[in-house]
Amino acid sequence: MTGFETRAVHAGQDPDPVTGAVVPPISLATTFAQEAVGRHRGYEYSRSGNPTRAALEACLAALEGASHGVAFASGLAATDAVLRTLDPGDHVVIPVDAYGGTYRLVSRVHAPQGITWSAADLSDPGTLAGGWPERTRLVWVETPTNPLLSIVDIAATARIAHARGARVVVDNTFATPYLQRPLELGADAVVHSSTKYLGGHSDVVGGFVATSDDELAQRLRFLQNATGAVPSPFDCYLVLRGVKTLAVRMDRHCENARAVVAMLAAHPRVEQVLYPGLADHPGHAVARAQMRDFGGMVSFRVAGGEPAAIALVERTRLFTLAESLGAVESLIEHPARMTHASAAGSALEVDPALVRCSVGIETAGDLVADLRSALDSLDAAGGAA
Repeated sequence: MTGFETRAVHAGQDPDPVTGAVVPPISLATTFAQEAVGRHRGYEYSRSGNPTRAALEACLAALEGASHGVAFASGLAATDAVLRTLDPGDHVVIPVDAYGGTYRLVSRVHAPQGITWSAADLSDPGTLAGGWPERTRLVWVETPTNPLLSIVDIAATARIAHARGARVVVDNTFATPYLQRPLELGADAVVHSSTKYLGGHSDVVGGFVATSDDELAQRLRFLQNATGAVPSPFDCYLVLRGVKTLAVRMDRHCENARAVVAMLAAHPRVEQVLYPGLADHPGHAVARAQMRDFGGMVSFRVAGGEPAAIALVERTRLFTLAESLGAVESLIEHPARMTHASAAGSALEVDPALVRCSVGIETAGDLVADLRSALDSLDAAGGAA
């Protein structure tokens, strides 16, 4: 197998056989000529299949080490397709600190249709094994989790689930296939919001599922076509273009995150830094074993609670106050009121003192200075303490 960076540039992206174009053309056609009824060249209607989408699916599957890749219009569309493989009465276990959109989709869309669910601390495999709910058919894993950056032992979770007849699906959005390969650790499928690090430039929305399970792949492709939640050809092109630089971007994200973490850990207005690269992080040993590096996401609790956290995220200059993550520019947000507002009042409610940063690829010293200045201003302004 060729190296990761080589696959990111070339997998599914051979030069165009007609013109020799190095970048595969964007195929905007909605329909394709057939030689006879039911006889075509692999494509008939663009919802069912598109050459540009096929190139993206081949590339991302190669990066995850999967036999199959299925692209969707968003990360939640990809998640929805996986959940639709369950039957009424089946049970799904999600992390106790799952992404708010996943929680909303499970609890407010699929639960009313007959799927049952529970939230568990998946960072402790013993908790899952000791409290296994009846009719569990799917364990949904995030690692690192969003937004607490907890770490889940994928291999241990897969062993527990498989022994009980359940699948394990890993949301690999935070880690990307460059930093973590869940299928090699026993997961049955991997889900991405390709809006984030895969696209990498805050200019495209997309989702993706990778698997080497032939039956699951066939079901997902049926759902992709039947529900029509497919990305446009231009969106597929944008993700393909972003993926070419994924490796070099992730190296810089990780490097910059370490510099930010070092400053936060020493600042008096920061009560706790959540980052798996820290030696005292509860999941540090597992992360070190199953990840290449620790990623570009950093969360921390601000002394002074919610007022201080909100004041902080509104005072940074380079860190843009915005939802989403994983792009070249640095972003900052208040999860309790933004990305995870849907979890308010539930067992997944986020601490209002928590701030989440997506550390970009700007000059590390500038990012450190920006956050330090915003933290220092809390005291200068009387505190928001």
